[in-house]
Amino acid sequence: MIAPSILSADLAHLQEEVSSIEPYADWLQIDVMDGHFVPSISFGAPIVRCIQTALPLDIHLMVSNPAERIDEFLEIGAANITFHAEAVAHTEHRKELIQRIRAGGATAGIAINPETSLDSVGDVLEEIDLLLVMSVHPGFGGQPFIEHVLSNVRTARSAFPDLMIQMDGGINKDTASECVKAGANNLVSGSFIFGASDRKMAINSLRQS
Repeated sequence: MIAPSILSADLAHLQEEVSSIEPYADWLQIDVMDGHFVPSISFGAPIVRCIQTALPLDIHLMVSNPAERIDEFLEIGAANITFHAEAVAHTEHRKELIQRIRAGGATAGIAINPETSLDSVGDVLEEIDLLLVMSVHPGFGGQPFIEHVLSNVRTARSAFPDLMIQMDGGINKDTASECVKAGANNLVSGSFIFGASDRKMAINSLRQS
């Protein structure tokens, strides 16, 4: 599964950018940043609501308080909402968020940064629909791939054969192959896709990894 990230799109022509990849992608990833959990600020629901697309919306909440942001994206029909383990430390709060997301009609994911251990989300791995393993430090596009996170993917895949494991950060045709070998089955890519002269070819090269 391939999910282009609009963080790397030309935001002045966002609709055209989304339309250019829509026939070839599986999901459209929306990175939501609050300027606190990560230094950058990005999209809110009002902007996302203006995007016309048939692609399922994958909302990646890089925010300090995801509980405050879930409803606005459920209201616009998000297909998946992922929050960060680092932002929600307590098991009961994580489970509450997962339940809220599912009750709103979306699947629920939890994300871990490169320095975060897989054990830190062991309390909810059996309850989530998606595990997002960040292969860069969150907040900025175009960063190099961090290889050591592949060990988390291998461990998670071994323990949970049917889990959707998403990877995000530095994904291109070379790193995608390593991700898939480790067990990832959902790849987020921004600059590799939106920086390509032939976006169909770029997406297909990831899909064939």
